[in-house]
Amino acid sequence: MKLYSTNNKDLEVDFATAVFNSMPLDKGLYMPVHIPELDQAFIDNIDKFTLSQIAYKVASLLLRDAIPLEDLQSIIDDAINFSAPVIPLEQGGDTYVLELFHGPSLAFKDFGARFMSRIMAYFLRDNEKTLDVLVATSGDTGGAVALGFLGVPNTRVTILYPKGKVSEIQELQLCTNGENIHAIEVDGTFDDCQALVKQAFADEDLNKKLRLTSANSINISRLIPQTFYY
Repeated sequence: MKLYSTNNKDLEVDFATAVFNSMPLDKGLYMPVHIPELDQAFIDNIDKFTLSQIAYKVASLLLRDAIPLEDLQSIIDDAINFSAPVIPLEQGGDTYVLELFHGPSLAFKDFGARFMSRIMAYFLRDNEKTLDVLVATSGDTGGAVALGFLGVPNTRVTILYPKGKVSEIQELQLCTNGENIHAIEVDGTFDDCQALVKQAFADEDLNKKLRLTSANSINISRLIPQTFYY
């Protein structure tokens, strides 16, 4: 899978580079050079497939050149191990709701965070420097990233959240994991948390000591799994 920057179509990178960089240096967004189409027979019979099977079909078309299909299947089985049921609002009615809160943090962001963490772990080699993931959150993102990366080898997650501005459940999701997950309460707003994260990425000395990345919502490995349930 090759991706280009929306600010410079001549700038192409492979999937792994896009995953770890999140966004190009020219501040564009990474987009696939080629977007394959699902065959009509699959679309016509999509109700016969499980969410995991749909996820594998979509991901295999996009990532077959980046990850061996057997490994991709294992990543999906591990990451998307919960359902996204379509529930009728009332019995016999024709209006339905797609429920996206069946993951570990009870937020739709579980799909992206869990897939991204497994993809990053897959590309990290055993002898590589630990990957430090920095996240600023106002609630949902932090919980999903914390539970998505919990126990993932070669990763260390630091989550900054504003004091008194997340729910009790969200704070517990951030602060009670241990292992490779670290939460820091900031006496300020979400914008203050975000500013600290940006300051860290702009610090050349810090970046020489640590291998920093972000669990940013525009990361291609968070965007791909959000197509699975649509």
